[in-house]
Amino acid sequence: MERPELSITVQRAPDEVTIQLAGEIDVLTVTELSTVVNELVVDDQLNRIVLDMSGVTFCDSQGLGTLVVLSRKAQHAQIVLALANVGDFLMRVLDITGLRSALMISTN
Repeated sequence: MERPELSITVQRAPDEVTIQLAGEIDVLTVTELSTVVNELVVDDQLNRIVLDMSGVTFCDSQGLGTLVVLSRKAQHAQIVLALANVGDFLMRVLDITGLRSALMISTN
């Protein structure tokens, strides 16, 4: 079985970070995503972290759970974690699972 890949690119602005994601968010890649976001939520200069989901091709239950956990950690640190460019497939999964209301979805 081929190992799924998740490409993570971080772009910093003074008070905001955009994380460009491409590939699969699943049981094999969530640790890498968690590490990146956890390192950012301790930065007291940040107001917002945006996960650009435009390149995400798959997200399993572990990935969904991780997004919720990361969102709560950011909220606890008084940082907004928003998902941007969420594809139709992922939006449908978020609707079906009831997680859409647990995550901030940016529509801009």
